[in-house]
Amino acid sequence: MKSAPPPLDKLERTIAARAASPNEKSYTSQLLAGGVEKIGAKIVEEAAEVVEAAGEPGKKGGDHFVREVGDLVYHLLVLMQLKKCSLADLEAELARRFGVSGLEE
Repeated sequence: MKSAPPPLDKLERTIAARAASPNEKSYTSQLLAGGVEKIGAKIVEEAAEVVEAAGEPGKKGGDHFVREVGDLVYHLLVLMQLKKCSLADLEAELARRFGVSGLEE
């Protein structure tokens, strides 16, 4: 029995499907049609919400933080799709950085 794909892989495939077959009722399709400007604005908005939620105390704050991180990651994946950058590309870049000091880079 084949196991389900990890959530990020499934989300990446869903976003790619929306890019291949746009649907005017799809939020993802609308973002992709808006290009870097529209997706970038959402990323900036969501990043600010992540930082704000990170300062909220307790379980409620923690739950809010996770939801906002989810929103940010989704919008980043949409921009990655627009720029033809896959999760595999991202993983390769992160792997390349192991053992390299951020100060040296």
